Amino acid sequence: MAAFEIGVASADDIALLGDWADPEGWNPGLGDGCAFFATDPHGFLVGRLDGEPAACVSVVRYGPDFGFLGFYITRPPLRGQGYGIQLWRAGMARLDGRNVGLDGVVEQQDNYRKSGFRSAWNNIRYEGIPSGDAPAPGGVGVVDARTLPFSQLAAYDRRFFPAARNHFLASWIAAPQRTALAAVRDGELRGFAVLRACRAASRIGPLYAESPEVAAALVSALGATTPGEPVAIDVPDTHPEAGRLVEQLGLTPTFETARMYTGPVPRIDRSGLFGITSLELG
Repeated sequence: MAAFEIGVASADDIALLGDWADPEGWNPGLGDGCAFFATDPHGFLVGRLDGEPAACVSVVRYGPDFGFLGFYITRPPLRGQGYGIQLWRAGMARLDGRNVGLDGVVEQQDNYRKSGFRSAWNNIRYEGIPSGDAPAPGGVGVVDARTLPFSQLAAYDRRFFPAARNHFLASWIAAPQRTALAAVRDGELRGFAVLRACRAASRIGPLYAESPEVAAALVSALGATTPGEPVAIDVPDTHPEAGRLVEQLGLTPTFETARMYTGPVPRIDRSGLFGITSLELG
């Protein structure tokens, strides 16, 4: 009988997780692995069948009360044999006692509901080449986010995410093949966005802004760093202005997930959330 063993993923394993995520349509970032691993080195599990990787899941802890589940994949030839659910149970045990979030693909959402998750909103991925040049509103300057005090960026990010995630954010903006921009007026952050190279369209996430005009300026500035190349943004459908904005920029829907939680929907600044950061870590 084949032996199935569950263990903590290594940094090399996390690169393999990205390879598995690509055929699922998730379009993982090329430099995501180092940021993911730095966030919670014990938060990635791999199930091995006779020593060979067969299934994976990420169960990242953010502080004492919140966790995020992602990368839930079983290799296609091994699906339906119980390996995935064993890994799921081990992962959820690691997050026991926390409110757990995930971004679930359409075909798995009923299964997640059976496991106690409830939908909070849908994320619609919009893709395309941003059209036009959207200047920043009067008094707003767009600068390299890494020139700002990190504490300022971390405090701003916390407005839009259920828990502090300083280790993640520091690695996210410093990882290779990405650009991080901030919109600033009167010394205060008015927007923040990161563009990262991916297997297909480069993805923008997060995308935070105090207004559609600031969000448009950030998308325009990021798009100018890779002219003529498509970008993708996962937009919460609870923010109609965000959907209208990306459509005005010439992006079209291509993919959909649902943000789901096991507990109460966390209180965040949804009015400023124009694009989520990552399907894998929230």
